[in-house]
Amino acid sequence: MKIAVIGTGYVGLVTGTCFAETGNEVTCVDIDQRKVDMLNNGQITIYEPGLEKIFLRNLKEERLRFTCDLQAGIDGAQILFLALPTPPGEDGSADLKYVLGVAKSLGKLIKEYVVVVDKSTVPVGTAEKVTAAIAETATVEFDVVSNPEFLREGVAVEDFMKPDRVVIGCGTERGKKLMTELYAPFVRSGNPLIFMDVRSAELTKYAANAFLATKITFMNEIAQLCERLNADVDMVRLGIGSDARIGKRFLFPGIGYGGSCFPKDVQALVNSANEVDYDFQILNAVMDVNEKQKLHLMPKINNYFKGNLQGKHIALWGLAFKPNTDDIREAPALYMIEALLAEGATITAFDPEAMANVKQVVGDKIKFAETQYEALEKADALLIATEWNEFRTPDFNKIGQLLNNKVIFDGRNLFDIATMEQLGYHYESIGRKSIN
Repeated sequence: MKIAVIGTGYVGLVTGTCFAETGNEVTCVDIDQRKVDMLNNGQITIYEPGLEKIFLRNLKEERLRFTCDLQAGIDGAQILFLALPTPPGEDGSADLKYVLGVAKSLGKLIKEYVVVVDKSTVPVGTAEKVTAAIAETATVEFDVVSNPEFLREGVAVEDFMKPDRVVIGCGTERGKKLMTELYAPFVRSGNPLIFMDVRSAELTKYAANAFLATKITFMNEIAQLCERLNADVDMVRLGIGSDARIGKRFLFPGIGYGGSCFPKDVQALVNSANEVDYDFQILNAVMDVNEKQKLHLMPKINNYFKGNLQGKHIALWGLAFKPNTDDIREAPALYMIEALLAEGATITAFDPEAMANVKQVVGDKIKFAETQYEALEKADALLIATEWNEFRTPDFNKIGQLLNNKVIFDGRNLFDIATMEQLGYHYESIGRKSIN
């Protein structure tokens, strides 16, 4: 099958590469000539485990190519995926200018029947707007369907190749047939290909992310309660996670969620509710709690240093919003950096993948280390903001030697309480007792 993917950001590049991996001929279109040249030359533009290997293989086999020419990119394609940015506006609504701009162009360019797929996360009613934009100038038949992505950064290739489910909003048998054929290799093990009306498919993506954000936020609220009641959030997590109705995933407390999806999608769903005069109280609370949670460790840090962070030097492990990605959008680490600098502290940070992206944001306001241990030199405390695997079992003796004081503020509960107590650390985490 011949496919075009318009937009080569995170979703577009993963989508195009994975479709090529099952034998399709995929052309990805982007307006950034520099990015297109890099990709055609085998330079991948995002960090995602497992992606580069199949990207290079399909580029070599000429099943995957990149262009800035929209007409050349879509010629002969049976399915066109729109994987374009939908950034939040000032009111939290998804900005559809890129999606609708391309849709208007497509109307003039399509020469035969095609299925146009909204892969971007878009609010309910977008497919109708895309249909109207294409129809203004189109002279051939087409269908617009919704096919939301459910990719987790860090495991996106696995999520795409072995999906829990594929959701497709489609109103015609012709479109359904093509989409069934396209996704057949991905659901051979029996995971469902779920067809529904377009509006329900559009809402499904927002509902899924909003629910997961709520689950995380609930556990962060429980962690707050644990600290006040002298309970252990890890024990509570195990106790409720074993209930099949609740499940074990997304129950880990921390310093808030970030990334490109949860903050934006929760906000967009609240905005959609506001537009139909519905007060989505739970999600308003989720957003409020999450913003506060990002700075949950600041009072603990201030308390330890007796309210005076002026001149204190903090080592920071982790900058990405989660491990196995270089994505720093809405990363809690950025909020912590801003708060610490405002208090007069200095910072040396280390992250395996995200340092270049953070440097573009903060410039020379903080220092960056080549290794996690280099970041510790002469620091007054270690702050952990991202749960990279390499941070989980460090050399605690080396940490103690490099720090001025054996002090750790752990925003991801990486270490065992009893171990830290035995090693003589001042250790504070989320929803667990402090070790002094």
